[in-house]
This record gives sequence, C-alpha cells and structure tokens, in this order.
Amino acid sequence: MTPQLQQAIKMLQLSNVELSEFVDVEIEQNPLLERGEQEPEDVPGHDDNADEPTRGEGAAVEVAAEATEHWQASSGDDGDGSLDRGGEAPSWRNGTGNGSTGNSDFSAVEHTPARARTLREHLIEQIGADLPQPAERVIGHHLLDQLDEAGYLHADIAEAAKRLGCTTAEIEKVLKRLQEFDPPGVFARDLPECLALQLRDRNRLDPAMQRLLDNLPLLAARNVPALTRVCGVDSEDLAEMAVEIKSLDPRPGLAFDPPLAQTIVPDILMRPQPEGGWIVELNTDTLPRVLVNNRYYARVSRATRNKADRDYLIDRMQAANWLVKSLHQRATTILKVASEIVEQQDGFFRHGVRALKPLILRDIADAIGMHESTVSRVTTNKYIATPRGLFELKFFFTSAIPASRGGEAHSAEAVRFRIRGLIDTEPAKQTLSDEQIVELLQQQGVDIARRTVAKYREAMRIPSSVQRRREKLLVV
Repeated sequence: MTPQLQQAIKMLQLSNVELSEFVDVEIEQNPLLERGEQEPEDVPGHDDNADEPTRGEGAAVEVAAEATEHWQASSGDDGDGSLDRGGEAPSWRNGTGNGSTGNSDFSAVEHTPARARTLREHLIEQIGADLPQPAERVIGHHLLDQLDEAGYLHADIAEAAKRLGCTTAEIEKVLKRLQEFDPPGVFARDLPECLALQLRDRNRLDPAMQRLLDNLPLLAARNVPALTRVCGVDSEDLAEMAVEIKSLDPRPGLAFDPPLAQTIVPDILMRPQPEGGWIVELNTDTLPRVLVNNRYYARVSRATRNKADRDYLIDRMQAANWLVKSLHQRATTILKVASEIVEQQDGFFRHGVRALKPLILRDIADAIGMHESTVSRVTTNKYIATPRGLFELKFFFTSAIPASRGGEAHSAEAVRFRIRGLIDTEPAKQTLSDEQIVELLQQQGVDIARRTVAKYREAMRIPSSVQRRREKLLVV
C-alpha cells in the first residue's frame, strides 16, 4: 500500500478528536492548508471566507461532509463522485497523486507522551474482559458514566433500567459484578458499602464488622460501650476492628489520575424525528474543517522560478487536495455506516436491550455496499450519542441464534436474557436443568443446543441446576 492509502485507512479508524490532532500536524507541514471557522450555517463546498481581507489574494476551498442523514432515507451524498467509497481516491490508484509522505505525519497520534491511566480507562479494560455479553457491557458502561472521581456510583437503578429497557434485577446483577472490580470499593453507593467491599475483598467482612459499618456515626463519636453492645464484641476486638477500618481507603478512585474534562466525545449524534424514525448526524463540533488556499498557491506559483520550488508547491497542493477528499470520504463513510446500524437496531432504541438484533459486520457491509474491513475500521473507537446513552458502534454487533420454526433469527444477547429470565423465575423448590431450558426455549421458537445453553449460563456466572438446588436447600 502507498503511504497515502495507509494514512487514509488510519484516518478512518481515528475518532473525531484524534483526527483533529492529525489535521493540526498536516496544517503545520503544509502552507496551503489552514483551519476553517466552525460556523453553523456552513455547507459543503461553500466558501465563507473568499473575500476575507487576510486571504483576499487566495480562494479557499472548504471541506465538510453531509452531516445529517435519516436512517429511513437513501444513502445520501456520495461526495463528488471521484472517490471509491471506503477505498482510495483515483489519483492514488493511478499513481498521479502525491499525498503527505511517510508515517511521520501520524507522530502526534502514535507518539503521545506516556501517562498513568485514569480510573475510567482502568475500569473500561475490566468491563471488556469480565463482562462477555454486549448487553452487560452496555449496562456496565452506563453505570461507569455515573461514577465520580472518588469511585462512587451516583445512579438511580430504576431510572437506569428504564433508560436501557431492562429490569432493575439485571442492573443489580451487573452492578454486583462491577463491585468486584479493582480497585476494591469502586462502584459503592455510600461509604459503608465502599468499606464493606474492601473488607470482602480481604475476606474480612464478618457479621460483627458489618454491624460496625452500619454504625459508623457511633465509631466517629468513639462511643465504645454502644459499639461493643451492637457488634457483640469486647473492647479489645473493637479496637482491632477500628484499626482495620482505618486502613481502608474511603475514596479508592483518587489513587488514579483525574479524568480529562471530557473523556469520551461522541462522533455521531442521534435523535428522534417528530414524525417517527431517527435522525443521524455527525458531531460537527469535533469534526475538523480544512481550507485549501488556492489563491495563495497561484500567487506563489507565479513568483517561483526554481524547479525544485515548483515541485514542492505541486506536492503540497496534491497533498492538500488528498486531505480534502479523504476528510470528506471519511465523514460520509462514517455517516453511512452509523445510519445503517441505527436502522438495523431500531428495536433496541425503541424497546431496550432485549430487542438487540443479531448483527455482524457483513450485514452492514452488504447493506451499504462497502467492504467488511471498512465497516470494521469505521466502528472502531467511534461513539454515538443516543436517547439510551452513549455507546461504541461495536456494541451493536451480536451473533445470531436460529429460530426453531423457520422464523427470524434471535440475537444471542436476547437469548441470554431469556435464559436468565427462566432461571430467575424457576420454582422455589425446583431448578431447571440445561435440557429443560432447551425445551422451553424451543417452545418459544429458539433453536439452541444444550451445550450453548450451558456456555451462556456459565458466561453469566449462573451455577448449574445441581448447585442451585443445593443453595436452595441451604436457604431452607
């Protein structure tokens, strides 16, 4: 691949914020490029600054992409017709174009100074590793957004369930998993719970210690007689318990670097249409806008006599035009992919996690006429702000389970929710075996194997029917 094509592929994978940093590097290296003003009334191809005094000698070409699309509508503007969507411009294929040379243009992105991770970054890594189901990760990221710098959760569980279209029990189950994450004490809703999580991590949360945590005001007041009576311990044991409480961290999140003012900025915005359906648009606040100063190029070219200088100017103009086309291509490609994802997952946005459709990259690629690898790059590190929250585009891809009677396939995530629902509602004195779950699912039109049920159950950390039966007997 040519350096230009390599950079175009990298640009497609960058978020809007990262792309802006890359464009800044290009502008520094190319005297024919400059930043465009972010004006609400700007439209693609419109030149608002051609008569501006500071650039009165040069015509400016503005770069932007069609920034809004209704998912029911057709694909929208393809650009100027000279581009191969998802691929390189014809000038690259013909070998006539000169883009920016070398991988050094990406130094601002690839060689950023090392720094300690933030609490959010630390937890995102654990969510990706420990929550295997997409729906669980959706819930996990939603709760993560409600976390303060100290690591405390400020979220209404009922409101979160309503927004995500699931039950409070499902939110609570994910929260329980999140509260096992590092650092111990994170995702607590108050100080006693934060300390209890840390003690549980040390295997030191016994009933006496729990009663002490339930009466922290008495500990703060140093009311030893009341505490020994409440906790059922003597003063010596109480002193040891107090020392252990003092060794805990009441603000576990502060051990990490503070987060950036805005860690995740959406690349795509989505909102409902008054008449129904959805409007999908690019976040133009973060989309870089570039001007190519043709008049400056013409003026300098007329004054240039040296062949090396003329070649340099031609190279810079070709590089500027390459960037113009690539930015427009990237924007229209992202918009087209995001719009198709919204159309395919309309049920999720209307009804919640249970309505996630089976979806793979090829489905989107075939629907919009792009290569699967292009769709993969577009959905990497791109976030969409929706009425149900902020999600990475990759969240909307989930595998399929076939229907038992030839109907529409079921999302694997929706099937997992059904399995969990069957187990949650099984009779108090009876547990469902994996074979019985298979039979019940087949009655509901889901064609699934017993080993798949077992795999999904284990991934959700649900014990086997034998283990669940023993637990119920112990409770009785």
